[in-house]
Amino acid sequence: MSTTVGTALITGASSGIGAVYADRLARRGHDLILVARNRERLDAVAKRITAQTGRTVEVLTADLGLADDVRRVEQVLRSRADISVLVNNAGFGAVAPLVASDVDAMESMITLNVTALTRLTYAFAPAAASRGGGTMINIGSIVAVVPELLNGVYGASKAYVLALSQSLRHELGEKGLRVQVVLPGATATDFWEIAGNPVENLPQAWVMTADDMVDAALTGLDDGEFVTIPALPDVELWDAYQAARQALSGNLSGSRPAERYRRTSATH
Repeated sequence: MSTTVGTALITGASSGIGAVYADRLARRGHDLILVARNRERLDAVAKRITAQTGRTVEVLTADLGLADDVRRVEQVLRSRADISVLVNNAGFGAVAPLVASDVDAMESMITLNVTALTRLTYAFAPAAASRGGGTMINIGSIVAVVPELLNGVYGASKAYVLALSQSLRHELGEKGLRVQVVLPGATATDFWEIAGNPVENLPQAWVMTADDMVDAALTGLDDGEFVTIPALPDVELWDAYQAARQALSGNLSGSRPAERYRRTSATH
């Protein structure tokens, strides 16, 4: 058995992207804490990974849509100095138009995609930085930058993940916290069926396997990327987007309105 490189806590780890992260990080030498609602699925993933890798795998049954369960995971993150990696993967989406969606369901989405992720970030990031390092991987979506593609609340929740990651990197990156935000496109998981549009209904040229998505994301992590978009063929496109954003940032605040807003009302 190889020497551990720290423990990775992964949310939404019972299937799909989270389960693949669990497999890959275990193969990289991490012990694991797997978090999800479904204990039976968690146990199956843990048993398989332990058998194949020899790593220690703990399971923590928690519904991150419930405040008390989030608090339990927070306590683990705060109390375990061996946790070196947090993968914020738990979340769900929607494909129905914004105004056609049930607002209570949208609130539940915000609770999981935004509030729970934020609380787990607060539980892990400052402590990891104080120890001199750690890695946070936040799973976003391409709708963070193109929210028109799917449900607007879903897009907004993932834009939040991107913005939070940018701020976190800015504040704690020099203190040793490595932050990566992954923006997948369509990925072959049960996300689509839960959201109301099975993945089989999508053009298959759009759909990446979860294995390929995670392997690409980890390659991006190894290469030092902050934002990883697994399907993006030309990284210069993202660099140009970022450069435009930075150019804009220097022109957003001033003591007077821009010249184009200084028209006086016409007199008659």
